[in-house]
Amino acid sequence: MTTTGLPLSGPSSTADRVLLIACGALAHEILALKQQNHWSHLDLQCLPANLHLWPDRIPAAVEQAVAAHRAAYDQIFIVYADCGTGGLLQAKCAELGVQMVEGPHCYSFFEGNAAFAAKAEDEFTAFYLTDFLVRQFDAFVWRPMGLDRHPELRDIYFGNYTKLVYQAQTNDPALDAKAANCAARLNLAYERRFTGYGDLATALTQVAAARAAP
Repeated sequence: MTTTGLPLSGPSSTADRVLLIACGALAHEILALKQQNHWSHLDLQCLPANLHLWPDRIPAAVEQAVAAHRAAYDQIFIVYADCGTGGLLQAKCAELGVQMVEGPHCYSFFEGNAAFAAKAEDEFTAFYLTDFLVRQFDAFVWRPMGLDRHPELRDIYFGNYTKLVYQAQTNDPALDAKAANCAARLNLAYERRFTGYGDLATALTQVAAARAAP
């Protein structure tokens, strides 16, 4: 199984640590939360962010990761939402006896699942980017959709969208400028919305508190 290359911290076998098996697109945010909150008892193992291009592969990848590390950890937490698996990831986590982040996708839990659901009817023509997707716009949006080779496809793909919403996890003027440029490239109105870490922070706080470092 391929990972993002982030090493596991801590001993090889321990009962007082928690393993986070996470989407690689969330690595920066999880590490930031770990540092801010001094969660030294949370270890991180990331799966490739590009699994989102094939969401049907996510449950099997999570299952492999859980199997590889279950013997070393009493508690494993899955830092994915449903992420396009159509409920298959939740079913797999239930089968494996592990918990996961609630919500349909990261756009929802960064916004806050309740807040995102409340806006859903008014924003069904919005295209969302997170900090990660702004940084990786060409790799995860522009090139995979063929827009680098066939820019005329833009109106086919995005003709029914009206705006790009940048859900900012951090206050970074450079990312803001890049997100605005992404909106211009897609011919969409631009809105920046600071969300912080939303329900991701809430979920990890609960996990950390349940197995606090001695």
